[in-house]
Amino acid sequence: QLQLVESGGGLVQPGGSRRLSCAASGFTLDYYGIGWFRQAPGKEREGVSCISSSNGSTYYPDSVKGRFTISRDNAKNTVYLQMNSLKPEDTAVYYCAATLIGRPGSRIKTVQDMCVMTSVYPYEYDFWGQGTQVTVSS
Repeated sequence: QLQLVESGGGLVQPGGSRRLSCAASGFTLDYYGIGWFRQAPGKEREGVSCISSSNGSTYYPDSVKGRFTISRDNAKNTVYLQMNSLKPEDTAVYYCAATLIGRPGSRIKTVQDMCVMTSVYPYEYDFWGQGTQVTVSS
């Protein structure tokens, strides 16, 4: 079965840290760009961290830049999201997704596209995980 499985969510205090994991099964992540996305109640899904398959280039929106770090371990077929200095507004369900950046015919041509186009072209993403809840609260 081809799937992505997130783990690591939970309750964390403001200012705290959390690391999320996204493990692939049934396929290799080597050739895929990977992104972390989140969706809070009543809000659109937004990309918070994306990483390319080739040179490891990354993209972060201003809302998380300097606080979140995405990394990948192809040997473990896993991508991580390290979240530091967490704020209550980071509370959301976090999802990981995989897509072939720059695939012929795809509208997702860069790692930045992968993060910012999720609401416009959701069908361009090949795999989605089931999500993991992160709650930032005291």
